Amino acid sequence: MSIVLEHLTKRYGGHPVVNDVSLEIADGEFFVLLGSSGSGKTTVLNMVAGLTGIDRGRILLHGRDVTDLPTQERRVGFVFQNYALFQHMSVADNIEFGMTLRKMPAAERRRWRDELLELVGLVGLGKRMPRQLSGGQQQRVALARALAIKPDVLLLDEPLGALDAKIRIELRRSLSAIQRTLGVSTILVTHDQEEAFELADRLGVMSFGRLLEVGQPADLYQRPATEFVATFLGTANLLVGRCAGESIQLGPVRIPVACPARAPSEQAPHTPPSRSPVANELDAPAVQRVQVLFRPEDVVLARDPAALAVPPFGQGEVVQVVFSGAYQRLRLRLPPLAGVRPIAPPVAFGDDAVFVEALRQQADVEFLPLQPGERVWVGIRHFHALEHPGLNFLLLTDGSPQAQAALALGGQLARLAHARTVVLGYDLQGEAMQRHLQQAKELLGSGLAALDVRMTAEPLAQAVHDEAERQPYDLVIMGFTATNGLDLAETIVQAGEHNLLLVSRPQETPMNVLIAATSGEPGKDDVLFAGRLMRHVGASATLISVLDHGDDAVTRQRAERFLAGGVRSLEILGVPARSAVRSGQVSPTIAKELAAGGYDLLVLGTPLADLDGRISLHGVVEQMLSQTPACATLLVRSTKHSHFGPTVVETVRI
Repeated sequence: MSIVLEHLTKRYGGHPVVNDVSLEIADGEFFVLLGSSGSGKTTVLNMVAGLTGIDRGRILLHGRDVTDLPTQERRVGFVFQNYALFQHMSVADNIEFGMTLRKMPAAERRRWRDELLELVGLVGLGKRMPRQLSGGQQQRVALARALAIKPDVLLLDEPLGALDAKIRIELRRSLSAIQRTLGVSTILVTHDQEEAFELADRLGVMSFGRLLEVGQPADLYQRPATEFVATFLGTANLLVGRCAGESIQLGPVRIPVACPARAPSEQAPHTPPSRSPVANELDAPAVQRVQVLFRPEDVVLARDPAALAVPPFGQGEVVQVVFSGAYQRLRLRLPPLAGVRPIAPPVAFGDDAVFVEALRQQADVEFLPLQPGERVWVGIRHFHALEHPGLNFLLLTDGSPQAQAALALGGQLARLAHARTVVLGYDLQGEAMQRHLQQAKELLGSGLAALDVRMTAEPLAQAVHDEAERQPYDLVIMGFTATNGLDLAETIVQAGEHNLLLVSRPQETPMNVLIAATSGEPGKDDVLFAGRLMRHVGASATLISVLDHGDDAVTRQRAERFLAGGVRSLEILGVPARSAVRSGQVSPTIAKELAAGGYDLLVLGTPLADLDGRISLHGVVEQMLSQTPACATLLVRSTKHSHFGPTVVETVRI
């Protein structure tokens, strides 16, 4: 292998921008790292080049460990997006610069320079200055300069990103031909999917510092293994269906496709078992839920279902038609389908329709012209099934009574949700820790989808941070005491992207849930995560919003619309729900509702992060937790990022 990356990790301000990336690239391979802005792909490239230090891991180039070597000793060529040419040097001098530093004889320099000018299509332009060249020509000079040192590895950081579309296409072809001619192992970083598909022998998809999948472009596009890659590469129709034996049920269509390997995954909701803290192993197994992917080009449209030549998926209404040159793009709206939940295209909050993206060639458009508002039958040629990602739980325990209560409740929720579960012991030493973790395993009993038990001597916040770097969690569950628990809860919330369930006393599985949410995008996260968790339990929910006494009718109508959408979203997830608008001070009003309704779980949204990324629980959350809560409290983090300071945020989100 010409390039080997082993567990590369890089942190800035304690946050991992590259998180445990391992990769092998073959001799002469053109490898593309694809990802959105901030995914860590450029940082990986800079680490390989030696432009950025490494916190953990190793880099080997052609079997040589270069982890601690300076850039000039790594034999890498680097091409930047902004060319980075020496403006006071001619084209020829720019290309010869690296060769001069390496004391290459003048005759050999000139010969190799002329070969490179011919290779990149700039013969006769060696005496020009960079300012006399077009952007595409300058990028060709930058490529020639990178190749001039005859590198073992060529690194390209979005080299075509600053060029117009026509020039990009031309340079892509030239770049591919040059790389094939020289046979140099190459890593290209880009966010342009068309560029990645055209150039890559293999590509890797990155998100939030993690390398999610690696494979040939066609394989990742047609048969991705993860939801992110399915929706990131191209346009996706992604729905949740049900596995039924050797086929998958997707609404009216039974697909003769084997279900994905039955790794621990989210399951369909079912009747909750006994409230015993030990799983009822006599319960019937839940139906496995799977994600079904089909691309827009796999959609078939016809006036009559008999003309589809594939089983009809349903009749939909055309809601959008877009001309895209050789193709026509359509969006169709289908009525709700039993047992089907859409992921992509996304639907509006509270909407239960299913949207389908279709792509047609112009010959098909001429045969069957369609306009918005018309109805048409929909069929699908090709499906791909993905394992539906399950929930990941992290249970924290120090052996205290509150931790014991959290273990019992967390274990019951994990069984019902078929969640992968990790138990992390802290604040105990030696045999006491071993004994407690063994007791924790016995308390949790059987029936968990997956269980791992670990211990730590680190401060708890750091240990949770490390766990969240190892793998993302949906929910952290911990015991809580009002006397000293708020500050700890605040640090745990900020240790990752997870939500937090606080348990202060033993209780049975929640069946009556109060969700307090403020109208707006963050409030939708509160509703949707609570619904995702509660759907497995068979719980019902009340969704409330608290207004000031002075709020006008428009504000109340907005709150009522938000709650109606929330109720509908919960019901789509299988959670019976009702809504209520209350007026008064937020904390006392929620406390009064909580006491009057006999609820056994309270759901609150955390305040949004301030400009420094800090989440403060002081305010409404603190007031609700100031006395030992009567029931468990679920704190839901918003997936949206705030640009408000902490004082303003407190007025935005409960």
